[in-house]
This record gives sequence, structure tokens and C-alpha cells, in this order.
Amino acid sequence: MSVSNAPWVTRREVARLPRPALLLFCALWLLPGFVGRDPWRQVEVTSYGVMLAMAQDRTSWWAPTIAGLPVEVALLPHWLGALAIQALGHWTGPVVAVRLAFGGLLLLAMACVWYATFHLARTEAAQPAPLPFGGEAPAVDYARALADGGLLAFIATLGLLQLGHETSPEVLQLACSSAFLWCVAAAPWRRFTPRLTLMLCLPLMAAGGAPGIAVAMGLLGVAICARSGYPGARQLVPWLMASLVGAVFIAIQLGTWRWRYGLEPSWEEALLILREWIWFLWPAWPLALWTAWRWRANWASRHVALPLAATTCAIVGSVFVGGDDRVLMLAAPGMAILAAFALPTFRRQASSVIDWFSIFFFSATALFIWFMYAAMHTGWPAKPAANVAKLARGYVPEFSAVALLLALAGTLAWLALVRWRTRRQVHPLWKSMVLPAGGVVLCWLLLMTLWLPLLDYARSYRPVVDRVLPHLGSMSAGACVEVRGAHPALLASLEVFSTLRYEAQSRAGQTPRCEALIQVAKGSTQLLPPSMPGWRLSATVLRPTDREEKVGVYWRVTDAP
Repeated sequence: MSVSNAPWVTRREVARLPRPALLLFCALWLLPGFVGRDPWRQVEVTSYGVMLAMAQDRTSWWAPTIAGLPVEVALLPHWLGALAIQALGHWTGPVVAVRLAFGGLLLLAMACVWYATFHLARTEAAQPAPLPFGGEAPAVDYARALADGGLLAFIATLGLLQLGHETSPEVLQLACSSAFLWCVAAAPWRRFTPRLTLMLCLPLMAAGGAPGIAVAMGLLGVAICARSGYPGARQLVPWLMASLVGAVFIAIQLGTWRWRYGLEPSWEEALLILREWIWFLWPAWPLALWTAWRWRANWASRHVALPLAATTCAIVGSVFVGGDDRVLMLAAPGMAILAAFALPTFRRQASSVIDWFSIFFFSATALFIWFMYAAMHTGWPAKPAANVAKLARGYVPEFSAVALLLALAGTLAWLALVRWRTRRQVHPLWKSMVLPAGGVVLCWLLLMTLWLPLLDYARSYRPVVDRVLPHLGSMSAGACVEVRGAHPALLASLEVFSTLRYEAQSRAGQTPRCEALIQVAKGSTQLLPPSMPGWRLSATVLRPTDREEKVGVYWRVTDAP
């Protein structure tokens, strides 16, 4: 960007966000969702079921199965979860052990986004224009203020709320992609640590199930570093090439190099993908577009080219697999960094629009969450309470004083944040991201406290398993139950939430043969047969939030083959 178009930034605009406040933002966003709930369907409980089976030596670590059914998964993330269970599960329980490991990965991604933004903001092309009479912002303070804004934009990204808090392979991919951005961004300033980290992040990303994006990001990183004016960045090129070779080799050895194409060229598909982009990457994407326009003369500069390249790789990859939001999640780090560089170019009117939209939107959302919580527990108003009872049949509201106090504290903190932002003139660059990040943290905290029992009931397979187990009689732990027609998520849930042994298919010569059978029928028109050769229907179980999935429990009545 030419000096005449560079933003002017004064010293008071680069005041740092108080560290206790920033750490509180991070903690309130990170911890809810990792605590107090079951693994949710579909991907999370399947991944956790594989990790638990590995840790308990019920399946091979190289060719994992669920209830004897082979599953295609990226091995490395599941090895990580299994190792966490073996190392910590005795003290914390297996679910908490896995979440500690994946929570650490999410924390690593947050740290890498902050430091990547910080180092990119220190580059010469990213610096603001000097003021005519002096008083411009020091480079390090300017970089720190933008890094705070980038981290707040990352926290505010809506698509990361659920997917980022799952124990799934995509969290490892997110951490590796964020680490890659930091490695390339820090190369001009740090010598050994970025190089050594780079040798790990692309191979680990490929082993985690995203080899195509890892290779694409690596190649674009080579192009960016090769033409950089910083010697440290140019010296990173051989390390990037070595990391690329390692990524390809690891992907081939672990079998993650699979071509997955799910795009159906049509206007309807394009509109669905576009709608998903709009909500998933909100509020970072409007700021990222503004950055691309405002810094359009500097697209080749590192602070724009690097996050733009990483974001493009993830978005294109998501399009090719039919708009998969799990792939799109990898665009969040680059998008947040781009959003940070929009902050010094904002005028007061644009900042006010963001603030007031955030106040009204998140306050209305929080009010709705509180309203439905009151309806669930008091029965008034009657219609919302009846709607909840209809959608989640059999659900009995659970009151928790701790959850209520946490929700009240979060709501009061939001009101205090709104009052602080609206009643005084705030100058720091990160000010425009405080209310979006605070609103996301508030709503996520309310959902994970006030609504957590309901969400757990609706999104976990535990209610189904709890309804099935009484119909399996007095079968002892480890007894055999055959399962037919079940999704891997249900198979994993059966193994996770009970101590019986499940077989996804009959095996010739199996001894002893299973005495019970679980048959799954899907669709409103499909019925469970009252009897099958050698089997008698004992009970039919419906999933509370899906009346089209029927689970039948059968008992063996003859010695049929």
C-alpha cells in the first residue's frame, strides 16, 4: 500500500487489551463445550468410540473397527485421543482425558493466530503511515493491538463454536493450519523455532486427514516466501519443501490421501454453500473482504498474501467436497488474521455499525435463550414449553444452581461490557471486535449452561442406549449383541454407554452366537418386522428427537443358522 493510502494510527489507538480481560475471553470461550456433556453425534461420538476402543485394546490401532465394522478414519487424531485416555483416563475418566488433549489443540490454534497476526503486523508493508507531526504508533504496540483484534475475531467466528469444541480430527487440522501460519509469519523474526515447527505441522495436518489442503498451503507458502524481501523468509523455502515431502509421504503411508469430490454444479448447491459461508465465517468474512479491498495494492505483501492463501485453500477445498463445514473450519485462522488488518482502516461510523448490530443481535439471542429456559422449567408460557416437549419427547428439565449462577454472571458481564463500550470513547484498534467476541462468548456460555441438558438429550445417543438396555434383560457384561443396519455413530454409542459386546455383522463360525439382536430401520415408511428367522421382536425404541429412526430389540428363539 502506498504511504498516501496507509492508515494513520496514533499511540492511544494501540493501547493493549488488558491481559486478564483477554485471558477471561479465551477461557469463557474455550471451556464451555468441553465440560459436562456426552460426545455428540455423528462425527464426535464415532471418533471418541474409536479412541476408546484403541485405548482398551478392543481394536487395531492400524485398522480400527467399531463393533467389528471397519471404519475409515484419520489415524493420528485417534491415536492422540487413545494415548490421552491411557495416560490420564485413570484419574480423569476417558471423556475428560480426550477433551484435555483436544482442548490443548484448540488453545494452540488460538495462540498461533495471535502470534501470526503479531508477526505479520510488524512487516514494513503492514505499518501505518507516519503522522505529519509525529506521535504515530510504535511498531510493536501496533502489532500487539492487531493481534488482540485477530484473536477476538477468531473467537467471534460462529462456525468454531460447536466444531471447534469437538474431539474430532478437524481440531488437529485447525491447530496445524494455525501453526503453519505462525511459522511462515515468524520466519523473518525467529530462526529455529518456526523451522522446526514447520517440519511437523504440514505432515501432522496430512496425517490428520487434510493432505490436499496441507500440500496446497505449503506450495503457496513456498511462493510467498521465495519472493519475500526478508532473508529469513526466503531461507524458509527449503524447510517448506521438506515439510511438503513429509506431508505427502505420511499421507500415503497412513492412507489419508483419498479423493473426495462431492460438488454438484447447480444454482441450488451454490446458494447453499454461500449461505453456509455467510453464517459459518461471520463476523470475520465482511472484515476480511474489506481488508482485501482496502489493502488491494498490497496483495503480494506477506500480511495479506499469507492469510489470504490459507483461507483460499480451505474455501476451495470445502467447495470441492460439497461445502463441508468441517473443511471450511480451516479457513477461520486466515480469515481472522485478515479481519484484524481491517481494524486500523475503519472509520467511526463503521465501528458504530458493528457495535450496535452486535448489541441488538446478541442481546436478543441471549434473551431468547433465557426465555426458553424459563419456559422449560416453569411451563410458562405454555406454547414454548409444549414445543420443547414435542421436539424432545421424554425430556425432563434438570435444574442446576451452578449453571444458573454461571449464566447470570455471564449475562451481567455482558451488560457491563455493553455499558463500558457505549458510555465512553474507546480508541484502541481492537475495540470493534470486543462486542462481537463478547456476544459470542455470552451466547455460547448460556447454551452450555442453561440449555446443556436439553442439547445433550437431543444430540447424544445416550437416551437411545438407555432405552435399549432394559430390553436386553439380565445379560452380563461382555455378553454378545448383534447389530444390523446401524450407523457407526450408534455403534460407537452402544459401545461407549454400555458394557456389552456388540457385533456389527454375523460371522461364520462365531462361538458363542449372540443371543440378542439390535435391528435399525430408518425412514417413516420402514417398519421393523415383528419376527425374523430365528429372532423374535422384544421391543421397539425411538430416538427422542428423530421419529424416523427405529431401533428394534430381538431375542433368539431357535438355533437357526
